[in-house]
Amino acid sequence: MSAPNTRPPASVYAEMTPNPATMRFVSSVPLLPEGRVLEFLSPEQAQGVSPLAERVFNLPMTTAVLIGANFITVTKNDIVSWDMVHLELREFIQEHLRTDGRVLYGDVPARELAEANDRAMSHVEPSGEADARIIAVLEEYVRPAVEGDGGHIAFRSFRDGVVTVTLRGSCSGCPSSMVTLKGGVENLLKQMVPGVREVVAEEL
Repeated sequence: MSAPNTRPPASVYAEMTPNPATMRFVSSVPLLPEGRVLEFLSPEQAQGVSPLAERVFNLPMTTAVLIGANFITVTKNDIVSWDMVHLELREFIQEHLRTDGRVLYGDVPARELAEANDRAMSHVEPSGEADARIIAVLEEYVRPAVEGDGGHIAFRSFRDGVVTVTLRGSCSGCPSSMVTLKGGVENLLKQMVPGVREVVAEEL
């Protein structure tokens, strides 16, 4: 693997998310290019792609890792509570960024990188003006708030007035995300995009 890169000193702070199974760890240094999100749902998916995700998966509680531009969202199982581990995990991530510093391996295969990005569900290519407008609204008004909670939202389709999106990271499987989807995203898209009557989350 490639040699560690020299990076500026990093600091990390932890934030709770609406999903009790996830916590968001925000970095003072960029982790990925703006707009890219990578998701790993097992240690095997992270192997050879992200040394940062590999290290987080070394902890027995970790079940999923989502990496964004300046944050990493960690999903855990029920064997421990966040009160017991969040400070240790914050230090663990911070220590990695200050020493090794690599988020991705320098020689990671493009296919594996694309697969990790696809798991985070980037927007599908718009097939018309309405699709493009929906994506623009999601990018400008919705994605920053969702990423602020350690999650990710992406457009999948618009058919017969129904917008389908995917929810990842802290948004995935969180009951409150459905309230946000219906009360926030749906109302916003109804106001800003003619023809939208409903927003639903794609089953993963």
